Amino acid sequence: MITPAYAQGTGAAASGTDVILQVVPFVLIFVIMYFLILRPQQRRARQHQDMVKNVRRGDTVVTTGGIVGRVSKVTDEASEIEVEIAEGVRVKVVRTMIAEVRAKGEPVKAA
Repeated sequence: MITPAYAQGTGAAASGTDVILQVVPFVLIFVIMYFLILRPQQRRARQHQDMVKNVRRGDTVVTTGGIVGRVSKVTDEASEIEVEIAEGVRVKVVRTMIAEVRAKGEPVKAA
């Protein structure tokens, strides 16, 4: 039905534009995915880092495990904080496992 002359294409000059036209959809998909998925995720990660860095004594926090408690001890050097989850019950929590800070506590007292 189709003769061999039509099936061969137009030659080497048009093959460069064919390659560009084949790559353009992939580039568009990557750009769309970057703006819809990667940028918001990076922004959320940055906000979480700032939140974890600014946790201080007296803040009410929620851990990723769902435990709600009040921060009783924070040290800047350590990657752990101490959280009081009930009267007299204190546990150490890794800072990065804080999911949410619900209420801000008292300001840090000058030493």
